[in-house]
Amino acid sequence: MSLLMFVALAGYLIAYRVNQSAVVGIILMGIIVGPSLLGLVTYTDFVATLAHLGAVVLLFTIGLEFNLSNIWKVRYAVIALFGVIVPALSGFFLATAFDFDFNASVFIGTALTATSIAITANVLREMGKLQSGTAKAIIAAAVIDDVLGLLALSYSSGLVSGDISSVSLIITAAKAAGFLFAGIVLGRLIFARVLVRLDCTNMCSRYPETIFIFAIMVAFLYAMAAELVGLSAIVGSFLAGATFSDVKLTRGHVFREGAEHLQIIFASIFFVSLGVIMDLHDVSLGLLWFVLALTAVAILTKIIGCGLPALFQRMGLRDSLIVGVGMVPRGEVAMIIALIGLDRGLIDQRAYTAVILMSLLTTIIPPLVLRNWLFKKKESEVKNEGQ
Repeated sequence: MSLLMFVALAGYLIAYRVNQSAVVGIILMGIIVGPSLLGLVTYTDFVATLAHLGAVVLLFTIGLEFNLSNIWKVRYAVIALFGVIVPALSGFFLATAFDFDFNASVFIGTALTATSIAITANVLREMGKLQSGTAKAIIAAAVIDDVLGLLALSYSSGLVSGDISSVSLIITAAKAAGFLFAGIVLGRLIFARVLVRLDCTNMCSRYPETIFIFAIMVAFLYAMAAELVGLSAIVGSFLAGATFSDVKLTRGHVFREGAEHLQIIFASIFFVSLGVIMDLHDVSLGLLWFVLALTAVAILTKIIGCGLPALFQRMGLRDSLIVGVGMVPRGEVAMIIALIGLDRGLIDQRAYTAVILMSLLTTIIPPLVLRNWLFKKKESEVKNEGQ
């Protein structure tokens, strides 16, 4: 734990020195101390567990600042839908062109459908843009993406194993939709009200930290339930946070500050793990060319697949680019899809390594573009208009 905290702190120092997002600095430090260079930290079960915990807490804190009504807007669903179809088809044909077999090509295409909400949301949060219209579009579309990605994974698994059926796809979609609906209803009608009543009790006056304990308990409950229905745990914790976003409490700052401090520790480990999981020693020259091509396709297909629908819905060129770039990070979601394919023997180590490297590159590049170009230019235009 001490070493992981030191690595995270060093990542903050790097980010400060080069004036970049903390995410970039921490991931780079993860690469330096991981198997790629120094070999001080490996992706053990301990590190993986802490990283998973960090992602759950991070998305809970982000959910606290999100309005649930945004998820149900049709325009965000359109952005998410094209953000899944375009990358999936492009990834499949690219992998086929590089002589990967059918199974590997299908899973590589499926991995490109993913969007890691944790990465972009954290960058937007750092920049104070989490309440902007583009941030709401990105987060809502990314949540929908996770559901669509689950369906894509179910379809891909059945396709390569020869055991696909429309019934299984319908069941998967129904479970995902049922979880989202039940989570919102239970959160609003039961858990939010219990939190309000707990806030008014004498026990809470004496032990205000009980509010924080209850809120985090619900976050992990939702995370567990999400995994049980096949969704990512981070979708569950995000949903838990979003159900508490409008709750008015006398001691509301207690659980918000508590979640923030918990997130600082464990989310840092999550970002470190994204660097640690990569091992550059597995990369040959031939694979490197494929990784570069796959990364380029991964970036362009999200910008086109998500940016164009946003543009057609009159979001403006720059805001549409922000949405497209914000949907680029694949992060841990694509890594999980690749790991499933590897464990089931559907892809080999070469394809797995390619997806891991693509996931890492698409995680590092968008924060740089958002911070140094898109949002920077937008702010300069606002200042010029003001003058």
